Amino acid sequence: MITKKEIVQLVSEKIEGTEYYIVDINVSTSNQIRVEIDGDKGVKINDCVDISRHIEGNYDREEVDFELTVSSAGMDQPFKITRQYQRYLNREVETKTTSGEKLKGILVSADENAIVLEITRKEKIEGKKKKLLITENKTIPMEQVKETKVVISFK
Repeated sequence: MITKKEIVQLVSEKIEGTEYYIVDINVSTSNQIRVEIDGDKGVKINDCVDISRHIEGNYDREEVDFELTVSSAGMDQPFKITRQYQRYLNREVETKTTSGEKLKGILVSADENAIVLEITRKEKIEGKKKKLLITENKTIPMEQVKETKVVISFK
């Protein structure tokens, strides 16, 4: 049986010294292997192919049968690791908290402890006819973040 540790080692060898990093690796009991990678400037399909071939080259199909998928972390998928948050700094994201609150704003900072969103909203100020734009930074501890995704915009 192929172990997750073996796959992590093989992928790490292949991406060492590159801008790529491991987002997630899953190995099922039936040897279905799913490798998700990302890079600071995105991921090229040829790099997924190279990683796949590197993994396949280390196993003999006569001895072990497996299914292998190597892909990039999709832009429509929630972030899984801190480095993904850092990749999308100064971009608009949508965050769902564990309490069910949805927040949309610019990702100002992120680390393993918390994220900071710059949120802009219109608010009625007493004595004013028009609503004014109010911008504030909101810090959300990571343990309260249920999911964060980049907002895809074609503006």
